[in-house]
Amino acid sequence: MPGRHSGGGLAGGAAAGDGEDALLAALVPELPEGAWTDLGPGDDAAVVRAEDGRVVVTTDALVAERHFRPRTASPEDVGWRAAAQNLADVAAMGAVPTALVVALVVPRTPPEPWADGWTTGLARGLAAACASLEGADGCGVVGGDLTGGEEVVVSVTALGDLRGLAPVRRDGARPGDVVALAGVQGRSAAGLAVLERRGRPGAAAWAGGPVESAADERVADLVRAHRRPRPPCAAGPAAAEAGATAMLDVSDGLVRDAGRLARAGVVVLDLSSELLAPHRDAVLPVADLLGVEAWRLVLEGGEDHGLLATFPPEAVLPEQFAPVGVVRAGTAPAVLVDGERYGGAGGWDHFG
Repeated sequence: MPGRHSGGGLAGGAAAGDGEDALLAALVPELPEGAWTDLGPGDDAAVVRAEDGRVVVTTDALVAERHFRPRTASPEDVGWRAAAQNLADVAAMGAVPTALVVALVVPRTPPEPWADGWTTGLARGLAAACASLEGADGCGVVGGDLTGGEEVVVSVTALGDLRGLAPVRRDGARPGDVVALAGVQGRSAAGLAVLERRGRPGAAAWAGGPVESAADERVADLVRAHRRPRPPCAAGPAAAEAGATAMLDVSDGLVRDAGRLARAGVVVLDLSSELLAPHRDAVLPVADLLGVEAWRLVLEGGEDHGLLATFPPEAVLPEQFAPVGVVRAGTAPAVLVDGERYGGAGGWDHFG
């Protein structure tokens, strides 16, 4: 399902009942070719340059009603999110994203309230993410697969180039390292909280309709952060160049993902509420309006796709990163907040 972005596209696109060729004809003009693509659409496989000689590969899937709800996310939103979460995983290895391959399951009838032609909207979302996210603008959508099924599934495989650097793994954190975060944290979860409670008075405005006050505008920003997260893709390669010892994409919650770094390195990550306070302040509009605890949004909320990394104490942090804690020695891996074990759920469990 690859193609070169034409800047135009077919108004409305094609419906699943029109067949695979019609769908491809609508999708192909919407997608970016990419700076590393030697051969894109039209053959059995694409050819993407790997100038480093090594290829970073990752894959992720979005399933309707499990990872998104068509009633609260447009096809463009879903395309954006599908690209963003995979681009973030590539960046978390310290690599530059070079290409995406997309497999799409298309039901014969669009899920409500989506309409015929929604696949073209999804393609536009994929293209917009690649074009708009700093550090991903050379990434192309170079191939994929279309098939029919009962529900919408968007599966993306991403490729990346390390540019001669060592990959930044999860297991390198050492006592004394600085824990730092690039991007935002808790905002996607705050936006989701609004969308899930949009039946309350005023919630329609928070979900993206007319905004009547400064407070509502802040809440609308959080909804946008959920629908179209902005992973700091350029921060991953910058962290690798700065000597990051460990790094990962924060997709399932800050505490849960910090725990993964702690277990991989057999260390303790001690997070600071003082250093995380700006993230708490950003989600307070939702916390106050909906009675949600702001710290839970920050510590447990997922899908912002920021990058959590550890750096030697003498390292100069890249400008995208801000310190949020320190790595300590311990008899067992753990995540602390201000020196105490965090007592909350920790984050998203895909099988919970």
